[in-house]
Amino acid sequence: MQQRTKIAMAVAVALHSLTAFAQTDSNVARVEVTGSRIRQVDLETAQPVQVMTQEQIQKSGLITVGDIVNNLSSAGTPAFSKGSTLTSNREQGGQYINMRNLGANRLLVLVNGKRWTSTVAGYTDMSTIPASMIERIEILKDGASAIYGSDAIAGVVNVILKKTMEGGMLSVYQGRNEKGDGKSNDYALSYGAGSDKASIMFALSHTEQGVVWANARPETASSYGPAHTAGAGGTGPWGRIRAVSASGGATGMNMYLNHTGGWLGDGTGSNSRDPASYHTFTGADADTYNSTDEMMFTMPTQLNSIFTKGSIELPYSMRLTTTAMYTERSSSRQNAGYPLNSMTQSKYPVYIDKDSYYNPYGNQVAGAGKGQDLFFYRRTIEVPRVTDNKNQTLHIDAVLEGEFNALGKTFNWNVGYNHSAITGNVLQTGNLNLLALKKALGPSFKNAAGTVQCGTPAAPLSLTECVPFDILGGPSASSQAALNYVMSTGQATYGSNVDSATADITGELFNLPAGAVGFAAGVEHRTQKGYDRPGQFEQSGYSTDLAGNATTGKYTVKEEYLEFNVPLLKGVPFAELLSLDLASRHSDYSNFGTTTNSKASVMWKPIKDLLARATYAQGFRAPTLNDTFGGGSQSFDSYLDPCDTKFGAAASDPAVLARCRAAGVPANFRQLGQSGTPITSAGAQTPFPFNTGAGNDALEPETATTKTAGLVFSPAWLPGFSGSVDYYDIHVKNRITGVSATYEVNQCYVNGVQSFCDKFKRDPVTGMITSLNRGNANLGELGTKGVDLTVAYRFKRSSYGQFNVRSESTYVKNYSIKSTATSDWVDYAGEFGIPKWKANFAVDWSLGNWSATLATRYYSGVKAQCWDSTTECNAPTERASWGPNVNHLGAEIYNDLSVAYAFPWKGKLLVGANNVFDKKPRVNYSAASGLGGTSSGASVDPERPIDRFFYVRYNQAF
Repeated sequence: MQQRTKIAMAVAVALHSLTAFAQTDSNVARVEVTGSRIRQVDLETAQPVQVMTQEQIQKSGLITVGDIVNNLSSAGTPAFSKGSTLTSNREQGGQYINMRNLGANRLLVLVNGKRWTSTVAGYTDMSTIPASMIERIEILKDGASAIYGSDAIAGVVNVILKKTMEGGMLSVYQGRNEKGDGKSNDYALSYGAGSDKASIMFALSHTEQGVVWANARPETASSYGPAHTAGAGGTGPWGRIRAVSASGGATGMNMYLNHTGGWLGDGTGSNSRDPASYHTFTGADADTYNSTDEMMFTMPTQLNSIFTKGSIELPYSMRLTTTAMYTERSSSRQNAGYPLNSMTQSKYPVYIDKDSYYNPYGNQVAGAGKGQDLFFYRRTIEVPRVTDNKNQTLHIDAVLEGEFNALGKTFNWNVGYNHSAITGNVLQTGNLNLLALKKALGPSFKNAAGTVQCGTPAAPLSLTECVPFDILGGPSASSQAALNYVMSTGQATYGSNVDSATADITGELFNLPAGAVGFAAGVEHRTQKGYDRPGQFEQSGYSTDLAGNATTGKYTVKEEYLEFNVPLLKGVPFAELLSLDLASRHSDYSNFGTTTNSKASVMWKPIKDLLARATYAQGFRAPTLNDTFGGGSQSFDSYLDPCDTKFGAAASDPAVLARCRAAGVPANFRQLGQSGTPITSAGAQTPFPFNTGAGNDALEPETATTKTAGLVFSPAWLPGFSGSVDYYDIHVKNRITGVSATYEVNQCYVNGVQSFCDKFKRDPVTGMITSLNRGNANLGELGTKGVDLTVAYRFKRSSYGQFNVRSESTYVKNYSIKSTATSDWVDYAGEFGIPKWKANFAVDWSLGNWSATLATRYYSGVKAQCWDSTTECNAPTERASWGPNVNHLGAEIYNDLSVAYAFPWKGKLLVGANNVFDKKPRVNYSAASGLGGTSSGASVDPERPIDRFFYVRYNQAF
C-alpha cells in the first residue's frame, strides 16, 4: 500500500514552438500538446518537448520508429539490442527506447495520446508503429506520471499519426551496406479522402531489415576481434571424453578426438571407437570452436501493417473518430550449435553408456565387463540454434468528442475506448531432446546386416524407435537420421492485452487579470493481462533449451486526474508571461494498492525574447506482470568472475582478492569457460545453467522525482534563431531491477555487498560458480543528472538557396546506481553505453526542386574494459564500476548525407549514404556480452554503423 499526496512546487520556465501544427482560422483551434491535457491556443508549455517531423524522419535514411528515436541525443543504449542474439526473451527482435539510460520500461509510449500496448515485462515495441503514417513524433523529456500515470519517469514519446489525407502516396525504399549485407526495404501505400463532415484513410506498409553475419568482417568474426583469436574458442565440435565421478561429474582422463582442420569445425574426425584416436585435451585452439562463425551479428526483422482511420461529424457538435491497426512482426536469430555436455541439465545427466557401440572405452572395445560410462563434451555445429519469433499487434480505439457551453464558457469533452493486444509464438530449432539423446547414447550394437542398432542383441530396438548417435565422431561422422532423432523443436506462445476506458473534460473556469484559468480532469479504468507459456517439453527440463515456467497474470487500475493552468501575470514589466501549471493523479491498483503523484510547473517570460521554465514532478512505475507473476527460466549467462586471478578484478585489486579468499575461492583461481579450460579473454559463458527471472509478488512500485529547469532564447533581432538549455535531475527510489550475473558477482566482491554473495554457490574444489539465482527486486536507487542543448537557425534565403542548421545535444553529468540501501553510489557516466556527450548536428539546404542534408552524429569517448592489465589498457590504475584496469577509447563521429529532387509530376527522389566517410567498427571489449555489453558474438557495438550504408527512396503522390 502506497500513498503519495504531497504536491511539490518548483520554479520553471518553458517555450516550445509547435505553432506549425496549430490550426489557424477565424476560430482559432485549441490543441492538446504532449505533457498537458489542457487544450489551449498558446502552444508554449512549461515542459521541454522535442519534435521530429515526417520530413526529418525520411532524411535520416532510417525506416523504423525505433531506429529513428534511438538516434536522439537523449536516448541511451537500446534495450534488447539487435546484436544480442543470445538473449532469450520474447522482446528480442523488437525496438525499445531507453530514454536517458533509465530503462525502456521507465518510458511511456503513446500513439495519438493513447497508451500503446506493452509486453508482460512492460516493454513497448516501437517497431510495430508504421513510420509511413507518422505526422510527427513528440518527445517529452520530463516526468509525467501526474498526467499519464505509470511508466512516465524518463519521459513520454507520443507518436502523432496523420489525421486526414487527400489523395494517395506511394513510397518505395531500398538500402544496403557497402559490403552488400544488411539489406533494408520499405514499401508503403496510403490513400485518404473526405470533407469536414467525414473522412477516411488507410495505409499498407512492408518493412524489412536484413541480416548481418558476424563472420563477414574481421572485426566481428571472433569473440574478441582479430588481435585475440587465440584461446577465444568454446566447446569444440569433436568429442571430448572424461571418466564419470562418483557424484556424476567429470574426473580423471581428459581426451579429445584427433581431427584435421581448425577451430571452424571444417575438418574430419578420426575413428571415434579407437582409444588411440584421442589425444590429451589442453584447450588448444584447434580443439575448440569459434562459435561466432555461426552467429548473426545483427538479426533480421520484417514488419507488415495495415492501418485505417475514419472520422464522422454527428449532431450536437459531436464527432466520432476510430482508428484500427494490425501489425505482424517477424524476426529470426541464429547462434552456434549447442555446447553439449553430460551435465547440460544437472537434473537429467546423459552419459555415453558403457554398452554403446561408439564408446571407445566401452565393453565392445575394452572387452566384456571392462567398459565404463563416459562423461562427454561436444558442440553440435551441424544444427545451429535458430529462434523464429512472430507476433501480431492489434490496436483499436474509438473516441466520441464534443463541446458544450456553460456559464459563458466553452468546454470540450471526450469519452473513449482503447484496445491493444499482442499475440505471438516462438519456434526454436537446434536444441536436443535429452530423452532421445540418452537412448541414442545408450546400449547399441552392430547387427547382422552391418547396421548399428540401439539396444542389445537380446533386446534390440527398431531403427524407427531409436537411432544410435556417434556423438564423439564430430560433424563428419553424424548421420542425418541420428540428428533428426536427437534434435528437438521448441515452441512457446505469449501475449498481452491493454483495455482502457477514458473520459476527459477540459476548458476555462474563470478569468484572471492575466488570462483564463484552464483546467482538465478525467478518469480512466484500465485492465492489463498477459501470459508467456513455454512448451510443455521445454518446461520439463528434458531439453537443452532453457527450462522455464509459464507466466500468467492480470491487474486492473482505476485512475482520476486533475490539472490546472493558472496565468499569474501578463504584459507587465519583467513579466510578459508568468503562469503556473498544477496536476495530480490518483491511481488504485489491484495488485499493490494506491498511489498519488503530483506535478508543478512554472513558465516565465521576463521579456518577449526569453522564456524560463521549471518543473518538479513525482513519478512512479508499477510492477509489471512479469515482475510479479514471472515463472522464471534457466540462462547460460556470460560473465567475468572478479575472482579470476588473470582477468578478474582480483588480479590487480588486493581488496577484491581478499574477499575472494575469505569466501573460500582457491588460490590462483581461474574461471573456466564452456570448453573446460581457463578463460583467455575478458569473460565467458557459464557451463552451468543459472536461474533467472522468477516473479516477486512482494514488489512495490518504484517512485521518482524529476526536476527540470531551462531557458529558451528566440531573439527578435535575429529572426530564424532559437536556442534552449534544459537541466534535468531524475531520482528513482525503490528500484525494480533484474540484475545480471556480472552485476551480482561484482557487487559481492568488488563492492563488498554481502546480500549479493548469498545468491550464488561455488564448487568447493574448483571454485567455479555452479549455481546463481537472479531475478527482480526492489533494490536501491538510481539517479541521473545532465543538460540538454538545442540550437536552430534558419538563414535568410539567398541566390544560393535556403540554409538551416539544427543541433541537439545531451550532456550526462552523472548516472549513478545505489545497489542496496547501505551500499555506496557507483557512477557509470562516461563508461561504455553512457557517453558523457551525445550530439546530432544537421545542415539542411534547398534550392528550387533540389534539397540536401548533411548530418553528423557525435559520441564522446568512453571508459572500456582492458584486455588485461598490460594489454590494451592505457589507465591500469584508474577505477571504474568494474574495478581497476580502464582503457580510454576516443570519441566517435559519423556523417550522413542525403540529396533529394522533386519532380513536376508530384514525385520525389531521395538518395543518401549513412556513415558516408566509412568509419570502420572498432573493437571494444565492454561491448561483449560477457562483460555486460550488447553483442553476443563479438566485441563491436552493434548500435554503431558497421559499414557505409547506401539507400534510395522514391515518393509518388497521386
